Amino acid sequence: MRVERRTVKGATPGVTYDVAFLHFGEAGARPKIYVQAGLHADEAPGQLTAHHLRERLMMLEAEGLVQGHIVLVPVANPIGLSQQVLGTLQGRFALADGVNFNRSFPDLGADAAAILNGRLTGDRDRNAYVIREAFQEVLCAWTPLRAPENLKKLLLSEAIDADVVIDLHCDGEAEVHLYAPTEQAKAFQPLAAYLGAKALLVADVSGDHPFDEAVTRPWGALRQRFPDHPVPQGSIATTVELRGDGDVNHAMAAKDAEAIIQFLALRSVIGLEPAPLPAALCEPTPLAGSEALEALEAGLIVFARQTGDHVEAGALIADIIDPVSGSTHPVHATTSGILYARTSARFAVAGKRLGKIAGATPFRSGNLLSP
Repeated sequence: MRVERRTVKGATPGVTYDVAFLHFGEAGARPKIYVQAGLHADEAPGQLTAHHLRERLMMLEAEGLVQGHIVLVPVANPIGLSQQVLGTLQGRFALADGVNFNRSFPDLGADAAAILNGRLTGDRDRNAYVIREAFQEVLCAWTPLRAPENLKKLLLSEAIDADVVIDLHCDGEAEVHLYAPTEQAKAFQPLAAYLGAKALLVADVSGDHPFDEAVTRPWGALRQRFPDHPVPQGSIATTVELRGDGDVNHAMAAKDAEAIIQFLALRSVIGLEPAPLPAALCEPTPLAGSEALEALEAGLIVFARQTGDHVEAGALIADIIDPVSGSTHPVHATTSGILYARTSARFAVAGKRLGKIAGATPFRSGNLLSP
């Protein structure tokens, strides 16, 4: 393992942040795999999984079984990790401006297209190489003003040339679930099976340009821009939600790390015979078919259904109880599917998101992600 520490400039004089990139295998080897945890810094399950993944990769590397180049970032967001407010970690949004750390990544496609005009050839592999160079040129030319943007530039510069990107997150209370581009669902179904995921949510554009789409979408944009040249899908990426924020224990994290190892073995990145694929617990469903349940009134949240339950449209999901008046406001599903996530809070203000159901029929448009 080679440890590379890179510095992120802070917002004020004398303030910097370090990000550790752990490299396994030979730098420059293909395929390149990029795995990060803690982009939302208050989400601990992925960071513990990264800890167990590091231990496994160190052993596999010592045995000469790492056949590609794996980059592991166990703490992707030291800025968010430093944001303690009255004893509570606030790692999802930058306190300076309220921007979500996993939103508003730059779209490299248009600027890269301007650089690539006249550079592409009829050779698919050569085109992949020059496209990755163009992405790096665009990133090098970007001069961020704010510390979170400096962090986004750093992370994207390491991930943008990876063949596979896995971004580890978690929800409030949840089953394991994945987000992926629609055309990449098949590629990530084995990972979903190894992880025991209850939902694999797919979309062409989910909204607000999160990290995974910042890696993958420029390739599609370039295919449209240069239809006469072979442009591959040089990167595939998924966001993996490792249950809820309280699901932090060694047994789960070790199991999740092993699932990622088996997925990498299946893709010939690690020289192991991959374990047989477990039976899939879900099929891909459209993110546009995911129902976000909201409280219409303020009050105590009393759930009637557990995560992982299959619910039918019309089923009672929760009661919202006003503790002053005693009134009860039921919240019913309008979509049939798996209740794959719910809030860990037990008091709601009006409009609070309570849970999410993975339905099979698209009915939403616009921004499909949580704030």
